Amino acid sequence: MTDTTYEFHQPQGGAPIKMWTRGVPVEDDARAQLARAAQMPFIFKHVAAMPDVHVGIGATVGSVIPTKGAVIPAAVGVDIGCGMMAARTSLVASDLPDNLAGIRSAIEAAVPHGRTAGRGQRDKGAWGEPPRAAIDAWAKLAERFGRIVAKHPRLRNTNNLMHLGTLGTGNHFIELCLDEEQRVWVMLHSGSRGVGNAIGTFFIELAKQDMRKWHINLPDQDLAYFPEGTDHFDDYVEAVEWAQDFAKLNRQVMMAHVIDALRAQIAKPFDAECEAVNCHHNYVTREHHFGESVLVTRKGAVRAAKGTMGIIPGSMGAKSFIVRGLGNPESFDSCSHGAGRVMSRTAAKKLVSLDEHLADTAGVECRKDAGVIDETPKAYKPIEAVMAAQADLVEIVHTLKQVVCVKG
Repeated sequence: MTDTTYEFHQPQGGAPIKMWTRGVPVEDDARAQLARAAQMPFIFKHVAAMPDVHVGIGATVGSVIPTKGAVIPAAVGVDIGCGMMAARTSLVASDLPDNLAGIRSAIEAAVPHGRTAGRGQRDKGAWGEPPRAAIDAWAKLAERFGRIVAKHPRLRNTNNLMHLGTLGTGNHFIELCLDEEQRVWVMLHSGSRGVGNAIGTFFIELAKQDMRKWHINLPDQDLAYFPEGTDHFDDYVEAVEWAQDFAKLNRQVMMAHVIDALRAQIAKPFDAECEAVNCHHNYVTREHHFGESVLVTRKGAVRAAKGTMGIIPGSMGAKSFIVRGLGNPESFDSCSHGAGRVMSRTAAKKLVSLDEHLADTAGVECRKDAGVIDETPKAYKPIEAVMAAQADLVEIVHTLKQVVCVKG
């Protein structure tokens, strides 16, 4: 390609990096982190960086890392299978009440969210008594989980069933949105919760132990890997695939409970499956690219194969997008997973005032307290610039604007 839409970098002693970052800021530390990943000897072709790219733990958030013969657990991370689900309802804006506080409260009551930890204290982000939908979903996962914990007993006593159908904390959210035709959507963002975190943490440490045992020097210890053909590689792939399935079911159970909560608040009968998308953005999978079978790790990136539907959310005061993939082979059929942070959580709390947060979330029924400043819109890149930088990766199908936002 002579007229490329990406920036090309060739780090010393590594694979090339192709970055869809024109018009969006990229911190130097993120570039350095990408370069370290590109130095791994099993990178296939090149590393791709999406416009929401920023520093992460292990691997850069917003990176696509294709590998042959090895997998890097920390590149997937600990929120395995984290992703988005969106469903369009048959409701329109005029069907909603003028005051949305009741809907927000109903959603908060229907889905455990946030976290409380302490002696003798029940975690408010977990079920006290799991509902039927969670139990039924767990039945689809239990047998495979039994096989995993038989090999790795440490993973048995984890938040698994008690977290199935729960939101979590941080950037996880549930939103009610309106599209360009004022139609009502439900959108949510979560992953594999406590059990996925336990699986990710366990295997990242196991990979680091293997590297020390084999005296393998790494540009970054978080790039510790499992070579294909080893028991640990097979065990990790089995566990990560299970956690990704847990994450998908977690979103489905939450969506069902949110829809039920809406039905209790809105007298008008409505359909909730007019259009639906459920996609991961922290995961590893085997795919075919450039004529070869490779493992593709998307750390904060969405699959955007030709015709594949995806979701790219903005921050809690910005637009979000339902997109259709254009199948760009140079990005390994990928796009961004959101806007991407421009400041850390700590920096956001220091630099953004509560008044600025109130102004930036005007018109949204959401938390307006200082405890959510780390998720304020100013902590993120402008979503419009992010979308412009990846115009050759996806096409926009729907533009959504949230009117209710629930965060843990």
